[in-house]
Amino acid sequence: MNKPASLDEIPVKNTIAGHYGRFVHGSKSTLAFWEIMAGSDSPIHQHPHEQITYVAEGSFEMNLDGKKYVLEQYDTLVIPPNTPHGGRALVDCKLIDSFSPARDDYRF
Repeated sequence: MNKPASLDEIPVKNTIAGHYGRFVHGSKSTLAFWEIMAGSDSPIHQHPHEQITYVAEGSFEMNLDGKKYVLEQYDTLVIPPNTPHGGRALVDCKLIDSFSPARDDYRF
């Protein structure tokens, strides 16, 4: 994307049950805007990307390398590359994730 775009112009993609994302890709990073429905799980997984999560709205329980954290509105969390993590939306949530390098698997 080489021109300004409203978030509403970016197509919504349902990646897993209850997770709806809009993705902005640069050559070296990806920015993900998530809407996650209450009770939706993100299974434990890991990837080679550094991830920084920001909770814009709601509460999200994050399991990071076997430790549980409840992230509330305005909280952030850095997830190092190749670190097991996953979580559950405790209420409807809006999260923003940054990934580096870019998440080519989200370019679908």
